Amino acid sequence: MNNNPIGIFDSGVGGLTVWKTLLNTFENESFVYFADNNNCPYGNKTNEEITILSKAIVDFLITQKCKIIIVACNTATSAAIQKLRAEYTIPIIGIEPAIKPASILTKTGNVGVLATQGTINGGHFKNTSEKFAKNKNVITQIGYGLVKLVEENKVYSEEMEVLLRKYIQPMLAEKVDYIVLGCTHYRLLVDQIHKITGGRISLLEPSEAIAKQTEKVLSELNLLSDTSNRKTQVYTSGNSIELIEQILEQLEINEEEEIEVNRFV
Repeated sequence: MNNNPIGIFDSGVGGLTVWKTLLNTFENESFVYFADNNNCPYGNKTNEEITILSKAIVDFLITQKCKIIIVACNTATSAAIQKLRAEYTIPIIGIEPAIKPASILTKTGNVGVLATQGTINGGHFKNTSEKFAKNKNVITQIGYGLVKLVEENKVYSEEMEVLLRKYIQPMLAEKVDYIVLGCTHYRLLVDQIHKITGGRISLLEPSEAIAKQTEKVLSELNLLSDTSNRKTQVYTSGNSIELIEQILEQLEINEEEEIEVNRFV
């Protein structure tokens, strides 16, 4: 079973940024990535809706013989991970905004959080903020429309820049020195955000922490792969094969990687 793939899922293409970090961390691991583009975005859905969608994806990843599953979606983690862990025996790793490291690293005491509605309004984020950032000035902003534009391949559009300026300028006015990217889609907006901030603000996202946790769990369970014949299968529930291929190019994935992109039916 140690040579079985690692399963990853997100509401869309954002989790591909997490997958890239995992790809760079593990030399021998294969992956199955599921992008639920047909139901994206998750941020405006109820917890019950997200849980139903997440369970269906986990069921699919299990049929693909995945040995561990990574929920590469902040909203799905907040809404569904407890129920997923209660129902399935397969190890499941979640993702959450990096509010703890931001609270530790900030020099001004002012931290910005850009995330989806589901993440910011979720109990897990509120508990984490109260635990680690209760003495900090945390400026939260729901990124209305950002995921939709990413999924429409409009990362560098004027519309995207207008929205980002609208969301980030109030944070700059509060003199934040760190902005937490609380949605994996937002990692694809790093260049745009740096353009707006002049590169003066540090951005935090949790993919490195997810990679370390995944390595820890696989090591403890003796599930690290020992084969060099790795490959990645990407599935989309929508008509997003072209978008996924463009995102893979944008992420500068090594051309030698064996990647197969499929429409999930």
